[in-house]
Amino acid sequence: MRSRLFVLLATATACTQGPPPPEFSPMSDVKTLMSAIVEPAAEVYWDAVGSYDDSTGTHVMVPTTDSAWAAVQAAAVTVGESGNLLLIPPRAVDQGEWAQLARAMTAASREALSAAIARDTSRVFSAGAVLYDACTACHAKYATEILRPNAR
Repeated sequence: MRSRLFVLLATATACTQGPPPPEFSPMSDVKTLMSAIVEPAAEVYWDAVGSYDDSTGTHVMVPTTDSAWAAVQAAAVTVGESGNLLLIPPRAVDQGEWAQLARAMTAASREALSAAIARDTSRVFSAGAVLYDACTACHAKYATEILRPNAR
């Protein structure tokens, strides 16, 4: 009876553990990931909704086509998934604050995506601010040399 119980427990343990996760082979360091993927996508998102003034007056920026909205959604997904890429060794600096900040970037991107899917310009703008704050918090700790001047 004990041997059967042992076999059952061993089998159950093996089944719940599953196969080992696949090995990752990152192609870039954090700096390259940021400049090649994160920053361009974040800029697409941040530039999608807003306004600016120049000598000809005030100009409002709002996506007006399905493809423009799709680009905003893709940008949110790209930034959010990049938060996951920052958790993969050797990019993961630590499992403490680094991981927390990377997860905050992904969480902010989820709301950014939801706002873009809803085509709610007010929410896109607000979500962009939350995403910006998540990015700035990480840069303040890990990349002070590239903080934007207004973030200091």
